[in-house]
Amino acid sequence: MRAVYGITRQVSTSRASVLLLGETGSGKELIARAIHELSDRKRRPFVRVNCGALSENLLESELFGHVRGSFTGAIDNRTGRFEAAHTGTIFLDEINSTTPLLQVKLLRVLQEQEFERVGDTQTVRVDTRVVAASNRDLQEEAAEGRFREDLYYRLNVVPIYLPPLRERREDIPSLVTHFLNVYNEENDRYVVHIDPRAMEALQEYHWPGNVRELQNYVERAVVMATGDELTHELLPAVVRGDNGTPTRAFRKYDFDSLAVQLVHEGLSTADDESTDLHSRVVDRVEKEVIAQVLSQCDGIQIKAAQRLGINRNTLHKKIKDYGLDSGENGASDKAG
Repeated sequence: MRAVYGITRQVSTSRASVLLLGETGSGKELIARAIHELSDRKRRPFVRVNCGALSENLLESELFGHVRGSFTGAIDNRTGRFEAAHTGTIFLDEINSTTPLLQVKLLRVLQEQEFERVGDTQTVRVDTRVVAASNRDLQEEAAEGRFREDLYYRLNVVPIYLPPLRERREDIPSLVTHFLNVYNEENDRYVVHIDPRAMEALQEYHWPGNVRELQNYVERAVVMATGDELTHELLPAVVRGDNGTPTRAFRKYDFDSLAVQLVHEGLSTADDESTDLHSRVVDRVEKEVIAQVLSQCDGIQIKAAQRLGINRNTLHKKIKDYGLDSGENGASDKAG
């Protein structure tokens, strides 16, 4: 971690793109913020974008903005995140989840510092420093054709690898002390002592959720403590080792692992002669996605189509095909 801090301090004074690599919860956003705060851009905007949280169409509009009428639901002009971060820093989290088409546009921004808003022909020039993060090995993703190689090399000017917490257990006492101070102040508590048994358990745990998981457990202990000590009993059973490995139903998966598991379960219910594998797996997932998005949009199809990134007529047909136009998942043709 001292090497990480050294690189962070050195790169912050430059304009170079930085690529942060590490598991989820290992502290990539904190390093991104530190790079910004230590730079001469610290009084300018720091804009974070979670690339994995939006569909391609919505993410393009979020990053580059759009003009009125460029797509259904675009009722006003909108400034994108790159423009909002002008003279500052943009942090592109989970950049590995972007599509090839969007990666082409990101490459242009990195190389030329210019882009067009969705639906516009006017070029916008920006001075925005890019810090990107990935919880996957982008070199491997590029080698397997899932990420543009030219974009990888453009992002990978200065790579910083954040080791998982299980590889730096000596940091745990300092992190626990830090989080105790934070949550004591936040909750008006005075948990200042740590039971040696509790610390031993914390240092022996494998931390699949990394620093973020440790932070959550310390916050919970502060809230639940009745005295001034973080005791062994205040830790979750999984940290104390009382219940062994989590059961399959509650094991922590990332999105890609869940997708693999879902397909496996769908295929396992079919025999070798089945010819309906697509509908058995893909159609079932699509139906559930549409049903949940419709529910979030109060059944308003035009709003749901925008969130899904598909044509409204296409959505209307799928709603009928999947029988979602009646009952608790009923959809409305209202424009909202």
